[in-house]
Amino acid sequence: MMDLQQIGVIRTPYKKIKDVPYNDSLTDEICDLVFFPAFEEGLKDAEQASHYIILYWLDKAKRTVLRERNPHDHKNHGIFVTRTPNRPNPLGLSVAELVEKKGAILKVKGITALDKTPLLDIKPYFPDTDSIPNAAIKWLENIL
Repeated sequence: MMDLQQIGVIRTPYKKIKDVPYNDSLTDEICDLVFFPAFEEGLKDAEQASHYIILYWLDKAKRTVLRERNPHDHKNHGIFVTRTPNRPNPLGLSVAELVEKKGAILKVKGITALDKTPLLDIKPYFPDTDSIPNAAIKWLENIL
């Protein structure tokens, strides 16, 4: 059995699923990653990174969906080749820009999650290892 530990909460202006932008790149909203006091020490030197990979639990997602209509081509695809939040293990992943660190709060830009989403982890974004410029998704090639 896996045991995940929530380390904080994500505060955003998005109160309803319909309010959440479809893609992280479609928002300039500044959101707060609020860390629980027990994890504040882990934020030492957090201001040294410009961007972070944010991992969170999509607690409102539908966990039984295996195929879903995609808004790009309006076809049903298996969920494992899409970015839908609806999946058996609804992990959210965003790459967000650090705007400011204030104690146990990281203010970030570029995250699309509902307000009060459980925060699971953050990792600094390493441009040399986290970017794959030639990555492709064939069913999207003629759409985007």
